[in-house]
Amino acid sequence: MAAATASQTIGPYWHLLEDKSWADLTRFGAVGERIVVEGRMRDGDDAPVTDACVEIWQTSPEAEDFPGFGRCATDAEGWFRFTTLKPGPVGGNGNALQAPHLALTIFARGIMIGLRSRIYFAGEALNATDPLLCAIEDAERRASLIAEATVPGVWRRDIRLQGGVAGAPETVFLDL
Repeated sequence: MAAATASQTIGPYWHLLEDKSWADLTRFGAVGERIVVEGRMRDGDDAPVTDACVEIWQTSPEAEDFPGFGRCATDAEGWFRFTTLKPGPVGGNGNALQAPHLALTIFARGIMIGLRSRIYFAGEALNATDPLLCAIEDAERRASLIAEATVPGVWRRDIRLQGGVAGAPETVFLDL
């Protein structure tokens, strides 16, 4: 009898996590405002999620030497970190501009279908009119999508997979 195939949440590409360069979207020499986006992933018990794969995707800026896609693993304390270029506004339905953002997908043990979310940036004028942000009525939940600058050029957005300890809200995930 043949051996069973190992269970893999994200298919045969988990090995890409071992190549740390995938977390640097500027690795091909892309030019623009370089930023770092980092955060810590926690579960509902406030424990770090140490076995997750975090992916980001962005449509801007357009450049031949900019892949627009990155992937990294969370570390032993649940941290993830990307180097990328600051995105600009993106066109949306009905000529509405979406605020600058990164699309986010999370894969981890126990998550059979990737969780999808976004990372917006605090202080962006278009946050006030972004169609997705405006659709989230609860201000505390809406804030779970906004990264804050910790020092110039470094943005932090933590991810909570479930609401839980001390009433901390779950990150908003999108049903796509």
